[in-house]
Amino acid sequence: MSKKKVGIIGCGNISAAYMKNIPNFEHLELLACADIDVDRAKARAEEFSIPHAYTVQELLNDPNIDIVINLTIPAAHAEVCIQVLEAGKHVYVEKPLAVTREEGLQILEVARRKGLLVGSAPDTFLGGGIQTCLKLINDGWIGTPIAATAFMMGKGHEHWHPDPEFYYAKGGGPMFDMGPYYLTALVALLGPIRRVTGSATASFPERTISSEKKRGQKITVDTPTHIAGVLDFHSGAIATLVTSFDIMGGTQLPNIEIYGSQGSLRVPDPNTFGGQVLIRRGGSDWEPIPLSHGYKENHRGLGVAAMAEALISGQSDAHRANGELAYHVLEAMHGFHDASDSGKHYVMQSSCEKPAPLSPDTVL
Repeated sequence: MSKKKVGIIGCGNISAAYMKNIPNFEHLELLACADIDVDRAKARAEEFSIPHAYTVQELLNDPNIDIVINLTIPAAHAEVCIQVLEAGKHVYVEKPLAVTREEGLQILEVARRKGLLVGSAPDTFLGGGIQTCLKLINDGWIGTPIAATAFMMGKGHEHWHPDPEFYYAKGGGPMFDMGPYYLTALVALLGPIRRVTGSATASFPERTISSEKKRGQKITVDTPTHIAGVLDFHSGAIATLVTSFDIMGGTQLPNIEIYGSQGSLRVPDPNTFGGQVLIRRGGSDWEPIPLSHGYKENHRGLGVAAMAEALISGQSDAHRANGELAYHVLEAMHGFHDASDSGKHYVMQSSCEKPAPLSPDTVL
C-alpha cells in the first residue's frame, strides 16, 4: 500500500498527539521531526521511535519527506509553510493557517505556483461526531437549516497552559485560538460564509498567570478576548458565534446547535472528534443519536491522512481540510474584528467548497 512520508516541524505540546496517531493511518509514515531546539526534537524522536531527529533545514533537505506538518507557534506558521513549499513539499499546518490574511494568501499562492497541497487544522470536523451531524442534515432530519448558535466561552489559558503569553498577543485571543474549530464545523455543516459582523473587546487589559510554571507573572493583553459575531451563509442560514476568555463563572450554553425547518440538532464540541449528538423534532425531548461514522477519539492528523489519500488517489475532493477552507476561516475571524472596528458588516472576499462528507465506512 502506498504511503506518504511525513516530517514534523515543531515538537511542543501538540506534537505528541500527531506523533502518536500518524503511524496508525494507512497512508502515512512518520520519518522525522525537527525543532529549533534540537534536543527537544531528539527527545520526541526517542519517545515515539521516530527514525530521524533533524534541524529544520535538515528536514527540509531530506528528499524522502513528502508532507511536512507545521506545529510551530502561530506567528511562525506562514514563514515555515512557505519554506516547506519552496523546498518542494506539501504542508499541513496547525490552526490558524496564518496570523494575517496577507500571509494566508501568500501561502496559497506559493502552493499554486509550486503545484503543491496546503492543508490546515482543525480536522476534527472529519470525526464521527460532526460527520454524523452532517449526515443527519443531508438526510433531511431537521429539514432546511435556517440558523445556528455556537459558543466557546471560558476563563482563559493562563489558568492551565505553561506558556500562555501568545494567546494574548496579536493573532491570539479566543477567536484565533478556538474560533477555527467552530467556524470550520459551521462551514462543514452549512457551507461557505457570505458576510460577518460583530463586536469585540478586551475585558481585562492584563492577565495573571496561575499555572505552575510562571505563576504570578503578568501578561499584557494585545488582542480582543470577547468576540460576539453574526454570520450570514450563502445557503441563507444565519449563525451567532461567541468566543470568550472572559467568562470566569462558567456557562451551560451548548457548543453548537443547528436549527432547521423541521427540528434542531445539537452538535458535539468541535474541538473533539466524537461526542454526543442530540436531535429534537416537533414536541419531543432531545434524543441521542448513535454516531454513524468512525474516528471518535483523538485522531489529530486525520486531515493529513486525507491529504495523503488525495495525493495517492488523484481525487482532489478527498483533501477536505484544505488551504482554501482554512483561508476562508482565517478571513472570517479577521472579519469579526474589522466589523467591530468599523461598525459595518464585513463582506467575505473568499469562498471555498463545502467539504465532501465522509462515508460511514471510510478508513484513512
